[in-house]
Formats: sequence, structure tokens, C-alpha cells
Amino acid sequence: MRPFLHPRSEEISLQGVLHALADPERLALFRRICLSEAGPVNCIGCAPSDMPKSSLSRHVQVLREAGLVRSERRGSEVMNLSRANEVETRFPGLLDPILAAHSLEHSS
Repeated sequence: MRPFLHPRSEEISLQGVLHALADPERLALFRRICLSEAGPVNCIGCAPSDMPKSSLSRHVQVLREAGLVRSERRGSEVMNLSRANEVETRFPGLLDPILAAHSLEHSS
């Protein structure tokens, strides 16, 4: 299997991050990954149960290519870890308001 490609921290672009988080399903998925306190997560458990695996794979790929998550294979599973700290270092103050706004929209 081919290894996953991840942009280096300095290659993470504002345009890529905003594009990735513009999709509500990707934003919700990224938020769930960020909230995971157990470390890397298998996104199958984070995604809505009715989301096709092909859609989930595509959403994770967009998040990974934007530099928002790091993916690694563990046997037959793909585990994902948030790179929010790296994005925060590159673009201070960017993610917190986006994640907070998503949380507010979905709490009512």
C-alpha cells in the first residue's frame, strides 16, 4: 500500500484549510477528531452511520491534504490524529472560532 502523503507544517495553506473546513460534514468530522482524547481515532466511529465509506475516505483525504489530520495505517484500520496544533502555530487563532461556530450551530 502506498504511504499517506502529509504536507509539512510550512506547506499548510490558509486556502487549503478553509476549503477543507467549508464542507459541513468535513468540519464535523474534524471537530470529532480534535475532541478525541484517546489519541488517533478510526474515523468510521466518528462519521455518521449512514455516510458511505467512499465519502468518508474522500473527506479524510481532503482533511489530510489540507494538513488538518495525520493518518497512519494500523493493520487494516486507518487512524487519524488532529494536526490542529500545527495549524494553530502557522495561523494563530484560526481554528478556535471555526470550531466554536460549528459547535454553536449544532447545539440548538
